Amino acid sequence: MGSNFEFVNPQFFWLFLLLPVLILWYLWKRKKQTATLKISSIQGFKTGKNWLARLKPVLFALRLLALSAIIVAMARPRTVDETTKTKTTRGIDIVMAMDLSASMLARDLKPNRLEALKTTVAHFIKGRPNDRIGLVEYAGESYTRTPLTSDKNLLLSSLKSMEYNTTIEGGTAIGSGLATAVNRLKDSRAKSKVIILLTDGVNNTGFIDPKIASELAVEFGIKVYTIGIGTNGMAMSPIAIRPDGGFQYGNVPVEIDEQLMKDIAKRTGGQYFRATDNQKLEKIYDEINKLEKTDIEEFKYTNYNEMFRQWVILGLILIGFEFLLRISLFRGFL
Repeated sequence: MGSNFEFVNPQFFWLFLLLPVLILWYLWKRKKQTATLKISSIQGFKTGKNWLARLKPVLFALRLLALSAIIVAMARPRTVDETTKTKTTRGIDIVMAMDLSASMLARDLKPNRLEALKTTVAHFIKGRPNDRIGLVEYAGESYTRTPLTSDKNLLLSSLKSMEYNTTIEGGTAIGSGLATAVNRLKDSRAKSKVIILLTDGVNNTGFIDPKIASELAVEFGIKVYTIGIGTNGMAMSPIAIRPDGGFQYGNVPVEIDEQLMKDIAKRTGGQYFRATDNQKLEKIYDEINKLEKTDIEEFKYTNYNEMFRQWVILGLILIGFEFLLRISLFRGFL
């Protein structure tokens, strides 16, 4: 809410130029109306200064002040309070299906693919305050980590805690991950439903064929953007588990079924992107953010507090006070 002071008709301030003219006219008229008497001597007369005579110009000053108050009232002073409210007129529901297989620990993105992805997705979530977003993670099997929600703090907290673990079966079940995301969106009443499907490998496990999952997305009117993450060629990736439980790394070829990802995107009306480094990954999510805009309707409420009445009342009070003085205290000097 913002509060501002303004004059609706400031052109009336030009009337203040009349005040110097009125003052000069008053001085000239007063000099003309002062009677003079010439005598040879004032001996025998009692002389003294009458304080009422000296205060007589107060009447004219009150008239000037009253006129000034009327001019300010004519300029129409007021304060303006504005309140802006926004309303989402076209909501978007987005589910991000994220590959959490062991290969997501590869270090071709810094510090690794998973951490780079989490940082970028967090930025994406913060940039969409008016949409509902859900998180699905998959490896050899898939499950919903966070259902569709507009609670961004919950999303960010859930995203931050995502990490590779051996709780779910190993492998890359792209079809299962996509099917789970479709299941989260199929009953959505949003005008636009979007899945962002990310993987760094090929579909090598799971009970659902990715093509069947993409047909389900088409049936429910869901658009799928697909992202392949990983450098071209070789990448330092986990190849074994050491006795202490940590991973042993080695250079392995990067394999992404790009044709499958392109087919899924094309069939559902989305697009396929390839992220070979951190910067490209960020640009991809920025591009999706631009492609899937949420329409926002803005309502502006304006409250005007008119203040001219106070100035009119002040002017009338001054005129009334001047009139009372003229017919009472200064009556004998008129």
